This record gives sequence, structure tokens and C-alpha cells, in this order.
Amino acid sequence: MPEYAREYLQKKWDACQKTCEPQDLLPIAVGQIQLENKLGQTAHELLICDTDLLETKVYSEAYYVGHCDPILEKYALQNTYDLYLLTNIDIPWEADDLRDKPNERQKMFAYFKEALEKYHKNFITLSGDKQTRFRKAVEQIDKLRRMNMDLTKQDMEQLASKGIPKEKVLHQIETFKAGIPFVNLEKAAVVGRGISKFTEQEQQDLIEHFELNREHVSLLKFIPASGAASRMFKAMFNFMDAYDPSTETLQAYCERTGDSAVQQFVAGLQNLPFYQQIMERIGGQFKTEGEKAHMFVTEMLTEAGLNYGFFPKGLLPFHNYANGAATPFEEHLKEAALYAKSGGDAKLHFTISEQHDAMFKAEAQRTVPKIGESTHTNFHISYSNQKPSTDTIAVNMDNSPFKNNDGTLLFRPGGHGALIENLNDQDADIIFIKNIDNVVVDDNLPAVANSKKMLAGLLLKVQAKAFEYATKLESASITENEVNVVKSFLENELNASFSTDFDGLNHNDRISQLQNLLNRPIRVCGMVKNEGEPGGGPFYIRNSQDKVSLQIIESAQIDMENAEQQSILKNSTHFNPVDLVCAVRNHKGEKYNLLEFVDSKQGFITEKTKEGKSLKALELPGLWNGAMAFWNTIFVEVPLVTFNPVKTVNDLLKKSHQP
Repeated sequence: MPEYAREYLQKKWDACQKTCEPQDLLPIAVGQIQLENKLGQTAHELLICDTDLLETKVYSEAYYVGHCDPILEKYALQNTYDLYLLTNIDIPWEADDLRDKPNERQKMFAYFKEALEKYHKNFITLSGDKQTRFRKAVEQIDKLRRMNMDLTKQDMEQLASKGIPKEKVLHQIETFKAGIPFVNLEKAAVVGRGISKFTEQEQQDLIEHFELNREHVSLLKFIPASGAASRMFKAMFNFMDAYDPSTETLQAYCERTGDSAVQQFVAGLQNLPFYQQIMERIGGQFKTEGEKAHMFVTEMLTEAGLNYGFFPKGLLPFHNYANGAATPFEEHLKEAALYAKSGGDAKLHFTISEQHDAMFKAEAQRTVPKIGESTHTNFHISYSNQKPSTDTIAVNMDNSPFKNNDGTLLFRPGGHGALIENLNDQDADIIFIKNIDNVVVDDNLPAVANSKKMLAGLLLKVQAKAFEYATKLESASITENEVNVVKSFLENELNASFSTDFDGLNHNDRISQLQNLLNRPIRVCGMVKNEGEPGGGPFYIRNSQDKVSLQIIESAQIDMENAEQQSILKNSTHFNPVDLVCAVRNHKGEKYNLLEFVDSKQGFITEKTKEGKSLKALELPGLWNGAMAFWNTIFVEVPLVTFNPVKTVNDLLKKSHQP
């Protein structure tokens, strides 16, 4: 299929000696799709298109100060192709009536490559002479054809039922083949370099700024809550299966196995929020401490008892007050009433597992009226499940699709990074994000609320500046001095990194780059001092395009065999507690499509087994890691009291969870 724009623009040039103008782009897009659809009806097996609407979108943004008509953008992102061939610039440029900017080929190539990566397109780069390019293209198309033959009619129906495009599966398989490289740590973010730390007066000023503006903005609390309690009770499940109180004492078992988790659990038994409830259920049926511990754990976990092993973590009793135990769900309501309420209304969205829908709704019926009355809050609760379309294909060790014994393709949940889709479905001026298991007892609620208000106050201040500058950049009269002011703001307050050739660009190209960096979602992330907790932390990383950015990086993303990278990790001082305040709208009030700001190169490949066979699984970039990689990011130190996750049942015994 030839490039429709060539014919269209050649006619324009021949008629009036003019090249492409913004008003030409929609007619070109329409003509392109009409031609593609026509040839697609008659093509046998293969349709090779000289270009597509994504190229037109990139052209529009590159040439016309970052602008793309919403209609063009919509259909450019909807269209799917099995493979893109990206041609390199290592052959001489040839002039004609329509080609221009011979000195900007590298920049345009980078634009196209970034777009293909940004929208997770399956692509290869063609370099070398014509014969080499042709040979590589044919090889890749043959691989694609073989893959299509490997995908049966049943496979295609399975993909359709899950809402997964074939292109997405092919891209994932190519990811398995290529592997996911470790991130390249540039340096750790520390206070004064990447992490801000405010004085008490500065914190109070930010809190007051939030309080002054909270009634004029819409607020939402977004809580990832699909975590199952089974992991939390892993050590207790092992104990229940491994210990027989009729054959040995509890002390002998602990000495024999060295099971410190059980020792800690038993020692703190009376401080668990559900201790009294379980003791009433098992009565005096035990004769020894070993029998008591085993009966307690059995009653706690099994279906015949309280069945906490099946529960979602968010619905377990976490804190024991004089008037009864409170679940994390209930504690999040209390928090929302303090910092996520506007006009008397507090909106909360929980991402939950489908199997727990009824349980969460029952908990809401029990707690919402009670907390609503005591806090004078109207709660609006919504839920969503992880979408089947975010599942990722599993492959054999040779990267071919893994088939179950019944012949179906094996798909696995994409991890918490899949929740970027759920977040993308939400809309508010300010969105607070916090994990379901990170809650505090009532005594610590004011400190947590003030910390959140401080982060939100900072976000509102920075966002107001960003909106002011975004509007200025659209003005035809913006001066060079104003351009430099915007650049300074991006560098110093939004931690943006500029290309090395920025100062050498012309005025319009500088504005275009500023708009590209400015018009992004913003996240302000609380960071706590590292007290030895496992997990992610704040770092500067350098990507494959040699751009440096602030990111939250997990230890699994770091090459631990690289001494330099290991040294940077050891020099880190702070830890990510998943304490985010986000702005997801632009200066015109339009919500960003958050899926456009994901770095697919920050996922994980792991080895698993299924039905006795080894396989490779793909986990999507984490929600606050690669899924937010291209957001504007601000890190702020917050007090340790804000970080109280419950990863194991023994965490409930910590002082921070004792009322």
C-alpha cells in the first residue's frame, strides 16, 4: 500500500508550491485509512503499508508545536498492526519536492522510535544497505507468519474473549526473546538531590495551601486492595501442616525447625486483634501450649474456622479498639474523611479481586454508615477488578506460546502494574494512592493526614505553575526569556531532563520540547528513611536514549553483579512507602491517557512451573515504577509514622498497630 500523503501533497505542491500544513493532516488520515481498508479486503495473508496514522500523529506533534488533532490521535492509537519496520537513517538523504529538514533526521528517527516504544508496538529497526534491510524484513515477516500459523482459531477466539489484541501478544513474545535489561542507575536520590525536605513551617504552609483550595478541587482516594491474605499467613500455613502437637512440644518444634515466625506469633498471641474472638471459638479444648497454638492457627485459617486464609487482606481485623476490631477498609475511610474530603463528600476507589466483590460490599454496608456519621462525611465507594486484557502470555523456555493440557494458551495476571488501566479509568483533580495494608491506629491519624495534606499542597502549587507555563507556551508572543523561565521550572521543580542539543534548537523546537516535558501527569511521592525494609527506592536512572529521570526502582531491576550499580544501591537513604498524590489532568482540564506514559522496558520476566513444565512469565511494569516512568516526579521526605504495611501476620504485633 503506497503512502497516500505522497500523492496528496505532490498534487498540492504542483498546484501552489506549498508543502504540508496542519489543515492537511485529517484529509491525509482519511485517505490513508480508506486506501488501507480497500486493499485489506483483497490482500492475501499480508498487507504491507508504507505508513500509518501513528506516523501522521508523530509528524503533527514534531512539526506543529506538539499539537495533534484529537480525532487523528484517537484513530492513530486505535489502529493495530502486527509488525512495524522502522527504517534507520544510515543511508543518504535524497531531496525531492516534499522532503525537508535533512539535518534533523536523527531527531525525527528518535521521535518515531519513542512513539513505537511508548505505545508498545511490535517493531524492528532496519539498518544497512537495501539488500540487508530487505533480508531482515523478510526474516521478520516469515517469523510473524509462522507465529500466526502457531496461533490457531481457538487461540484467536481466546484472545478475543479476553480483549487482548494479537499485536499485544506478539509484542510480549518479542519481549521474552529480547529480554528486559536491568535499569542503569545514575545515582541515588537523597535529601537535597532529588528528595525535598521541608521545615515544620514550610510543611504547615503547604497544609494551609491545601486546606484553602480543597473545596475547589475534586479529590479521590485510590486504594490497590486485591492483595490476598494467603501470603500474609504463609508461615502459619506451613506451621499448621508441619506441626503435630500430639508428637512433640511446641518448644521442641521451634528448636528443631528454627521457626522464628511461629515463636514471635505465639509470644504475641494475646495482642492480635482477633485473639479474643478465636479463643471464644476454641474454648478450653486444648491441654498444652502446642495444642493451643495449633488449634488457634487452624481456627484462624481454615474454611471450617474463620477462613482468614481466603480473605482479602483489606477485610481482616487489623486494629483492636474498645468498641471492636477495625479492618483496613474501615481505616481507609477514616483517613479519607481527614484529607480526601471536599464539600462533605469523600470518594474512594478500591481495586479488588472479583472473587471478593461481595465481601467488600458487605463490609461497606457495615462500616460506611458508622464512619460517615462519626466523621460527618458522605462516602462514595467504587470498585474495579484487574482487567482480563492486562493478563500476559506465558511462554515455554524456547519462547513459544505455552499451552495448557486442554490446548488453551496460558495467560497470567500482569501484576500490580496492570492497575494503571484501573487508575486510567478514574478522573479527579487530585488522586491519593495508598496500599490497602498501610494503615495506622487512630492515635496516628492526624500525623498521617497532615503528611498527605502537605504533599497535596505541594502538588497544587506546582501544578498551578505548570498550568500557567503550559498556557504561555501556546502563545505566539512567548519570549526567549519566558522560555528559559519554563525550562528552569521543569529542571528545578519537576526534575525534568533535557536533551543535550536543547540550547542549539531553534525557538519553535525548544517550545515543542518544553511542551512535551510539561504536559505530563505529575506525582508527588512521599519517601521515608530506609529502616531496612525490602522494596523499591528513589533513584536517578539513565535510559537507552541517554535521558536521566527520577524513578522508583525495585531491587529486582538492578544488576546486583555490577559493583558500580550495587554501590549506588548501598548509598541510597530512602524507601518507597507507596504514598503518592497525583494530578492527571492538563491545563485545559482534559484527563491524560495514562497508558501513554508507561515504560514497557521496566517489566519483569520470571521463571515458573505449570503442570510440571517450566515456563517464563511476564510481569508488567509496576504501578508506581515503570507504569509511571514518564510522569513528572517529585520526591518528598515524610515521617516514618506514615509507613505501617502489614506483609505478615506478625506485623500486626508491632507497636504501630497496637491502639
